Amino acid sequence: MDLDVLVDESYFSALFDYDEVFPISDVNYASELHLQEALFSSLIASAAKINNHPQIQRSFTTVIKQEPVVKIENEPLEPSRRLCMICMDEKPSSDMFRGSVTCTHAYCTQCTIRYVANKIKENSAKIKCPDVDCTRSIEPYMCRDLIPKDVFERWEKILCESLISSWDKLYCPFKDCSSVMILDDVGGNNANVTQTECPSCHRMFCAQCKVAWHVGVGCEEFQRNGNTKKKSSDEEDALLVQMATNKQWRRCSSCKFYVEKVDGCMHIKCRCGFQFCYGCGSVWASNHACQIRT
Repeated sequence: MDLDVLVDESYFSALFDYDEVFPISDVNYASELHLQEALFSSLIASAAKINNHPQIQRSFTTVIKQEPVVKIENEPLEPSRRLCMICMDEKPSSDMFRGSVTCTHAYCTQCTIRYVANKIKENSAKIKCPDVDCTRSIEPYMCRDLIPKDVFERWEKILCESLISSWDKLYCPFKDCSSVMILDDVGGNNANVTQTECPSCHRMFCAQCKVAWHVGVGCEEFQRNGNTKKKSSDEEDALLVQMATNKQWRRCSSCKFYVEKVDGCMHIKCRCGFQFCYGCGSVWASNHACQIRT
């Protein structure tokens, strides 16, 4: 009578992936071992015959050598020269500039520098692609290394000021400061803000009249008198007014900042966002047709 024994559980679990181990007799187990040894011996012998057979080796070599080779075609090379649509000159491709990773329009470096610098002089925070049909904007970080440092710093300042609502900011009226300030009562009644100290130059001024603080005189009285009395007492401001008159500068009626037009049309956009006519000083409108020329 054969004695049933349990063989190694992990062996059969791994070999047959059985969840349950069945008993097997010694005779059957020995037969299984002999069969496995015979199979391994036959496999080793077959491998040795293949390695020693030159015809089979050549066949394998031929199959390997005849495998198709996949060739990757090179991408078309960028033309060495491209046309700048601003100056209409052909420039080296290395000299072409794109203002945004999402914009396909490219212009030469010199034209880009002049275009961006002129837009910054116009106090434009968002500078559009020069193409008339493109809605993309030039990214500041893309041209940081192109434009002069002082021009880029002015652009940064304009960008920061553009984030502040025109109702919540004011400028120091002193011409040697002109620092921008944010009113404390944002969203409240800013009309009550009068006497103010500039945090940069620490001088007092009136937030309503946009002039140096008029001691002992109310805002209504000061504005009714044309605010000339206080200015006349300050010799430096008087010289500035005279120089502005001689040079035909125009003063923004919103922030009281003097503006000088170098070239271009009469449409002026002040740094505070107020738009007016340089010729007559009135608020700018789309149908404005001022006949005054300076």
